[in-house]
Amino acid sequence: MKADAYIGCLLGTAVGDALGLPYEGLSARRAMKLFPDTSRHNLLFGKGMVSDDTEHACFVAQAIIRAGGDVGVFRQQLARSLRWWLLGLPAGVGFATLRAITRLWVGFSPQNSGVFSAGNGPAMRSPILGVAYGHDPAKLKQFVKASTEITHSDPKAYYAALAVALAAYQSATHGAASADRFLPALSDLLTEDDAEELHDLLQHAARAAANNESVADFATDIGSKNGISGYSYETVPCVLQVWFGNSQDLAKGLQDIIKAGGDTDTAGAIYGGIVGAGVGKSGIPASWRSNIVEWPRSIRWIERLGEALAENEQSPATKCPRYFVAGIVLRNLVFLLTVLAHGLRRLI
Repeated sequence: MKADAYIGCLLGTAVGDALGLPYEGLSARRAMKLFPDTSRHNLLFGKGMVSDDTEHACFVAQAIIRAGGDVGVFRQQLARSLRWWLLGLPAGVGFATLRAITRLWVGFSPQNSGVFSAGNGPAMRSPILGVAYGHDPAKLKQFVKASTEITHSDPKAYYAALAVALAAYQSATHGAASADRFLPALSDLLTEDDAEELHDLLQHAARAAANNESVADFATDIGSKNGISGYSYETVPCVLQVWFGNSQDLAKGLQDIIKAGGDTDTAGAIYGGIVGAGVGKSGIPASWRSNIVEWPRSIRWIERLGEALAENEQSPATKCPRYFVAGIVLRNLVFLLTVLAHGLRRLI
């Protein structure tokens, strides 16, 4: 059922983001020393909050609904959301994303606002695009490229995001991952000559998964020595290595990613979005969902956004669910104070 895939993708993104956030930037060893119980939220007294990974995924979902299949409208709507998001004073904005949105505000078009970076921003936005447009390869490439170039102009960022989108589509349609199905499909989809490096990395990921290699060891093998880095050509192969080996048990896969350390919130969000599209809401532990404390874009609002995406396929006049926009600044202040308190806790 498509609605379950949309809802699962967005909720999986939120859960992976919230669970991984307290571990962000820690080495694998220090992460397990500070917060050894990866089966619960560790941000603040057993509760979790989401970061820009989930927020950007929701902006993409809203832009899909508003675009009516028109990639130009999608691009404009996503750029609009990102502009106003920055005015809400979000904490922890990636430097490339900050520069790109600033360029949007001073008049650059969404096609030319991206900066040369191969960070994870486009990859974290792409699972929901895979669920929406994976059935149409040409359209999928158009929308993933439009989403990417707003913030990142390095082709590597686009190639990595496209691989994530394809994985989410295959998860939504087949459930279980299969490297033998995914890799040829990606070769057919991503035919650019300079994408060979990514194809090689994902072949390596498939072999590592077949050999039951841990994601921490695989990350080291491909040069990411302090956990899963924020470079898309290291993050995405690590995420897909876990997905190849574990596409049905979201809880186990997320905990494996978190234990590897590094950019745990983004890696968790990408993995959660891919696997969530396959397992749906019921495949995401209820306690992980209920213990995310968010307002005004609550977990229930995120679920309603997934429902609206499914309705939009039947009725293009579907509207995005509303929320109290003026509450975002207050929410961001609470989030900032929570992150600072958590950082102090880590130091102590």
